[in-house]
Amino acid sequence: MEPVTALERMARGLEERTLRWLVYGTSALVVGLVAALISFPRVLAAPGLDVSLLPGFHAGLNATATVLLVLGWLRIRRGRVEAHRRLMMTAFFLSAIFLVSYVVYHSQAEPTTFGGEGWIRPVYYFTLITHIVLAPVVLPLALFTVLRGLRDELGRHRRIARWTLPLWLYVTVTGVLVYLFMVPYY
Repeated sequence: MEPVTALERMARGLEERTLRWLVYGTSALVVGLVAALISFPRVLAAPGLDVSLLPGFHAGLNATATVLLVLGWLRIRRGRVEAHRRLMMTAFFLSAIFLVSYVVYHSQAEPTTFGGEGWIRPVYYFTLITHIVLAPVVLPLALFTVLRGLRDELGRHRRIARWTLPLWLYVTVTGVLVYLFMVPYY
């Protein structure tokens, strides 16, 4: 058994009500901030800040998170709990870095529109819309899943992880696809 980390001690010290407030409050704050920045682009613009490389960085973070999530799932299927924990925590932290960087990007960049025509247009919009709808759903699920694991609530962790993993994978994969669709228009 690995020693208990400070993060695990903190998670285990939270009362259930506090944990729920933390997860739902954080999720609402993040979703609200992203919605505001998309609705009011460049409202927090910092002159001279070049964010042109961030979409590719975001795609790289999403692709890496996808690989880590799959590897983490494979490790737990083989009973390698510590490897699973490290991989999933790394995927979670990469997703958190993505989220911060995404907010920075949308606070600085001009909106970009998709210019594709023909059959690719509905494919792009289906991918984009499902990505946008599911991304805010994944945030509280991922937070609860991670916190349940850190609190050593393995039954609750497994029950929520069965939903979190496929949705999180879908969001990371479609994040990369949206980037690939948009590359010609950045």
